[in-house]
Amino acid sequence: MILSKIPNIKHKNSDNFFLLAGPCAIEGEDMALRIAEKVVKITDKLEIPYVFKGSFKKANRSRIDSFTGIGDEKALKILRKVSETFDIPTVTDIHEVDDAHRAAEFVDVLQIPAFLVRQTDLVVAAAKTGKVVNLKKGQFMSPESMEHAVKKVTDSGNEAAMITDRGTMFGYQDLIVDFRGIPTMRKYAPVVLDTTHSLQQPNQPSGVTGGRPDLIETIARAGVANNVDGLFIETHFDPKSAKSDGANMLDLQYLENLLTHLTAIRKTIQSF
Repeated sequence: MILSKIPNIKHKNSDNFFLLAGPCAIEGEDMALRIAEKVVKITDKLEIPYVFKGSFKKANRSRIDSFTGIGDEKALKILRKVSETFDIPTVTDIHEVDDAHRAAEFVDVLQIPAFLVRQTDLVVAAAKTGKVVNLKKGQFMSPESMEHAVKKVTDSGNEAAMITDRGTMFGYQDLIVDFRGIPTMRKYAPVVLDTTHSLQQPNQPSGVTGGRPDLIETIARAGVANNVDGLFIETHFDPKSAKSDGANMLDLQYLENLLTHLTAIRKTIQSF
């Protein structure tokens, strides 16, 4: 089980799905600690294994003036502080080969962004750190093609890989989740459903990505009903002021209610 390979993860013996959640990007120490504290309280109450998520930098941006980060080392140190403060694991995405070793010194899970998951050197560099590697399925890729991405990790001597589905391009400005892909990808590695990025509406004329956060629970319910191993949720206490992906993030005030519903669905599914 992938959870046994993630250090310091709580409730790893529970029958619940696991959760990767946090802000899209690290905007500062106070915001990161504030979000982590709230999510830890909820996940402890519901016995959900939890990994705090936050990007230490954002490389894939629509416009040159889009927010990219507060400084790599500063953001990575904040991720370490979150981990030490709440005794929880953390995950961040990497974009270049040199990022792999550097980020691995601060976090427990390295995430390969969807647009970069075919970049062999990047995937291999992440795998060779020995950290758990979260491979985000490319919006342009079939579920079956993710077998080869996983094999790049395992052929590099690392058995700790998981796949996150973040939707598939549907025309120029929309994404869909094809739930037929979940059982396919679970043949290769544990599968996480990204309930927020899969509701993005990219390539808007303004250069700012849109989204449908009103459908987060719809997507998440379907994922849990179809036996995903984990859920990925970007959340913020004020999505409208978030510096990245605010249009599709879940308002933090709704997280407990959502996870309570999803936990109940999980228990029902497991009773069959």
